[in-house]
Amino acid sequence: MNKVGGQKSPVNAQQRIVSLDMLRGVAVLGILIMNIQSYSMISAAYINPTAFGDLMGWNKWVWILSHLFADQKFMTIFSLLFGAGVLIFTERLESKGYSPLGIHYRRIFWLILIGMSHAYLLWYGDILVPYAMCALILVLLRKLSAKALVAIGSLMILIPSLLYLMFGLSWAFIPPEGQQGIEMSWLPSAQLINKELMTYRSGWFEQMPLRIKEAVSFQTFIFLIYTGWRVAGMMLIGMALYKWDILSAKKSNSFYLINSFVGFIIGLPIIILGITENFALDWRVNYSMFLGWQFNYWGSIFLAWAYISLTMLIYRLATDSRLVKALAAVGRMALSNYLMQTIICTFIFYGHGLGWYGSVERTGQILLVLCIWILQLILSPIWLTRFRFGPAEWLWRSLTYWKRQPMLFRK
Repeated sequence: MNKVGGQKSPVNAQQRIVSLDMLRGVAVLGILIMNIQSYSMISAAYINPTAFGDLMGWNKWVWILSHLFADQKFMTIFSLLFGAGVLIFTERLESKGYSPLGIHYRRIFWLILIGMSHAYLLWYGDILVPYAMCALILVLLRKLSAKALVAIGSLMILIPSLLYLMFGLSWAFIPPEGQQGIEMSWLPSAQLINKELMTYRSGWFEQMPLRIKEAVSFQTFIFLIYTGWRVAGMMLIGMALYKWDILSAKKSNSFYLINSFVGFIIGLPIIILGITENFALDWRVNYSMFLGWQFNYWGSIFLAWAYISLTMLIYRLATDSRLVKALAAVGRMALSNYLMQTIICTFIFYGHGLGWYGSVERTGQILLVLCIWILQLILSPIWLTRFRFGPAEWLWRSLTYWKRQPMLFRK
C-alpha cells in the first residue's frame, strides 16, 4: 500500500504477486464453464442435467467433462484467493502503520453494492455478495496460525455436507407436500419450464421478478445451508496457504508436481464414482440432490488443489511466457472480466439481447466459452498496456479510498 499525497492508495504493478494473478485468471476463465449453463438454461439444469436439454452424445460428454473438471473447482479456487486477498490487503496496510479494518470494511461495503447490482440487475448467480458477507467476519480471524485457520475452515466446509446428508437420510420423514416442492425444483414441470423460458426471453423489466426471487434465495437460504459455509471455510484455508507461501509459488517444483498428482489421483476417482452412481440411479431426487451430490463436493477440493499446484508449477517453469502473462492480465482484471462474462452472456441469451435462452445445447455453450476465453486473453493484456486497472477494479479502488485513482499510465 502506497501513500499518494499523504493518503493511502492501492499497490502498483511491481508490488503484485504475479502467481496469484495468474491463478485468479485461471479461475475467472474456468468458472465460465459452469456459469454459462446458468446463463443459458433453466436454473434446475445446473444441479440436475436431466431437467432440461438434450443429454445424449456430445452433449452428454460436455456435461460429464464440465462436471468432472469444472463444477465447484474454480469457485473453490476463487474462495481461496479471496481469503488470501483479505490477508494481503490488511497486512500491507498494517506494514505502513495503518489500522486496516476501517478500510477493509469500506472496501467490502462497496463490493456488496457491486454484487447486489450484478445479482438484481443482470444475473442472479452472483458470487460477489457471498464472498463479501464472509469477509466481514473472517477478517477478524486473519492473525490465527495457519494450522488453526485450516482446522476452522475444514469444520466449516464439513457443515453443508452434514446438512445435506441429514436431509437425504430423513427424506422418508418429509411431508408429501414438502417432497413435492423439492421434486418440482429438481425436475420442474413443462409448465414451469415454459414460464422460465418465456420470462428470460422477454425484456429486462419482465425478467426482474424472477431474477429477484432467484437472487434472494441464493443470498439467503442457499447461503445459510451451503454457500456461506463453503466459501468461508475456503477463505480461511486460502489465508493459510498464503501464510505457507504456497500461493506465491515459493515452494519447490517437486512440491507442486507431487501435490498436483496427489490432487488428481484422489479427486478424479471420487467424482467419477459420483457421476456413475447418479446416472445409475436415474438422477433420483432423494439420492442425487442430497447424497449423490457429496462425491463432487469433496472431490472438487482435491481437484482444485491439483489445479493450484499445477498453475504454480507452470508459473515457475514459464514465468515469462505469453500464456502466463495473458492469464495474469486476466487475473489482474478478474472483477471486470467476471462482469464482462455476465454482460456478454446475458446479451446472447436473454430477451433484451439475442434471446437464445434455452435454445443452445451444451456443445454450443462450450464453444461460446472458448470464444469468450480467447477474447479476454487477448483484450486483458492490451488493456493493461495503457491502463493501470480494469474498469471495475478502478471503480472499486476509487470508492474504497474515496479518491479518484489514476487510470492511465504516464508516458
